[in-house]
Amino acid sequence: MLDIALLTASFVTFFVVIDPIGVAPIFAALTEGSTPAHRRMMAIKSVAIATGVLIMFAFGGEWLLGALHISLDAFRAAGGVLLFLIALEMIFERRTERREERADKMAHDDESIPGTHEDISVFPMAIPMLAGPGAIASIMLFMSGDGGTLTGQLAIFGGLLANLLMCLVIFLAVGPLMKLIGDTLAAMITRILGVILAALAAQFIFDGISGALLGG
Repeated sequence: MLDIALLTASFVTFFVVIDPIGVAPIFAALTEGSTPAHRRMMAIKSVAIATGVLIMFAFGGEWLLGALHISLDAFRAAGGVLLFLIALEMIFERRTERREERADKMAHDDESIPGTHEDISVFPMAIPMLAGPGAIASIMLFMSGDGGTLTGQLAIFGGLLANLLMCLVIFLAVGPLMKLIGDTLAAMITRILGVILAALAAQFIFDGISGALLGG
């Protein structure tokens, strides 16, 4: 039977770290002036590449940690710290500002080549905006804790894929959606998600420290 609690935790965590609503205006800015066909292709490629990267880390992350002689508890604590820093940036809007600066730079560089549209599917959309450090850390943390069973993996990937599918839908309808949400509502949602992520990050840190102490 599918673990509903794990599915919910996975969905909320990935919703916070991937931030489909926060990424939408960046995608809109980077594809401004593109043809509908090009924007649609960028949306599909971005989500597909991000999905592949995260699945690769989900199954290969533990092997990578073993090769580097890093314990799962140490990675859990470090991942919690990383997510906490991301949460602080979301609460104080530093993450949004950095994304906007990157979008402006990409748009400016693209204007230097008339008649062309930049392929932004791999960078910066898939990596690091969708499959960023927070999402990679989260998928590895979930897989190290609850990914040992088939039902656990289904719940984890269910939460992940639901968010990536949401990103795809939002990207495909980004124009009307951004007008509907507005800057004020988007900023409010980002701050609320930042607080939730801070609490989840603290729990990861506590679990890592607890596991290290009990294991020792």
